[in-house]
Parts: sequence; structure tokens; C-alpha cells
Amino acid sequence: MENTIVFALSSSKELANQVCEILGQEPGKVTVNHFADGEILVELGESVRGKDVYFIQSTNNPVNDNLMELLIAIDAAKRASARTINAVIPYFGYARQDRKAKPRQPITSRLVASLLERAGADRVITMDLHATQIQGFFDVPADDITTLTLVGEYLKEKESSRDLVVVSPDHGGVVRARKLAEQLDAPIAIIDKRRPKPNVAEAMNLIGDVNGKNAIIIDDMVDTAGTLTSGIKMLRDKGAQKVYAACAHGILSGPAIDRLKA
Repeated sequence: MENTIVFALSSSKELANQVCEILGQEPGKVTVNHFADGEILVELGESVRGKDVYFIQSTNNPVNDNLMELLIAIDAAKRASARTINAVIPYFGYARQDRKAKPRQPITSRLVASLLERAGADRVITMDLHATQIQGFFDVPADDITTLTLVGEYLKEKESSRDLVVVSPDHGGVVRARKLAEQLDAPIAIIDKRRPKPNVAEAMNLIGDVNGKNAIIIDDMVDTAGTLTSGIKMLRDKGAQKVYAACAHGILSGPAIDRLKA
């Protein structure tokens, strides 16, 4: 691993340190400073010439700062003659805008993919993208690692009952729910959800049967928890005995934690 350097950027220092511990090496030296007006300066504290560089950085809140920091770090490594530059982005921000849901909307996940490539990334590694087709937005290799195997193994230990049903919180998550259901040998159900505006969701109907069963809601992210809590209420009303919720990315913005506690 002497030609490999892993840099921990601001949002993912703990994760990067754990990765380096497994690899048996120290994280690369990097300094991130902010000018008075908010501009970001990233300085690499050691040579990367001819080396394989990995930047670990989720683009979570503050999304724009973390994204710009990653882009600037990639640019610094490119100009310092790194052999390859790999962006490890456990949570890929802007992924929810993966299509034009109505006229005059942007496709920001495609924009972010272009920015990463233009900055100089040779590979992108992420986890549980909001939509798997985002992989196709990249012209460089893009790996979308799934957490479903870990979730499935945990639930097998946690819930030995066979009265299980895996619930997709919306139509877009059906493929994810079906994959988990195959692991657990369980049927699936789908919540018919309407989203009148961003971060506002209304659970409208349930496709499938949860009466007397232990329901498992599987999703890629929980942001304000509006979708999750309305889904839990519907499943309870439809006769579910227990309700489990599993997600890869706990963003937990605004009222999310209070909603979940309630």
C-alpha cells in the first residue's frame, strides 16, 4: 500500500481513520481552511506524485461546502500529478434530483457527476445511491455499494419470526425492497406515496398485506422522517404487529429525531 494515500476530508474523518486502521497506515496529511468570505482552501501536506489517492468525503449537510471541498481536493491532487484519484462518497448529495419530474427542473445528480469528472476524479465509490441509474451519469467507473446484505443479516438475527413483510416506502424503492425480501424469504408491500413539494410526503394507500405481520420499511435515506413516520402510522393502522425501519443514510434534518422519538 506504499503507493496509496487515503485523505480524510471534513465530513468523514472518523470513517477515513477507521479505513486507514484496517489498511495499517496513517491518513494522508491535509489541511482545510476557509477564507473570511467562505472560500475553501485545501492543501495536501505530502507528495502524491505517481500515487493512488483516495478522498473520503460524504456530501451531506452542509452539502455545498462538502461538495466544493471535495472538488477542490481532487483538483489539488490532479495538479500535483497523482496517478489516480478516487472519490469515496458514502452519501452522494444531490442524488434526489435524478430526473426532470416536471418542466424546467434541473438534473443535479448529473451535474455533480460532471463536476467530479471535470475536477479530475478517475473513479467514484458510493453507497446506496438514491437511484441506481445515477451510475450511468458517469463516464468514469462508478461503484454503488449496497448495504442490503448487512441489513438482511441483522434482521435475520433480530427477528426470527417468519411473519415478515418488507415494505417499500414508495414506488421508487420497490427494487430495493424486493432484494431484501429475497434475502429474508418474505413478501413485499408498497406504500403509495404522494409528494406535493420537497420534504413533504403523504402516505396515501398500501399495496399488499401487513395485517398481523412484522413489517420492515427499507429505504436509502431518512431526511426529515416525514415519509417514514407517515408510513409507520399507515402500517400500524393496517394491523402490523411490529414495525422496523432500516436505511443506509440517516440524514435526520430538522424535526426528524423528534418525529422518530414520537
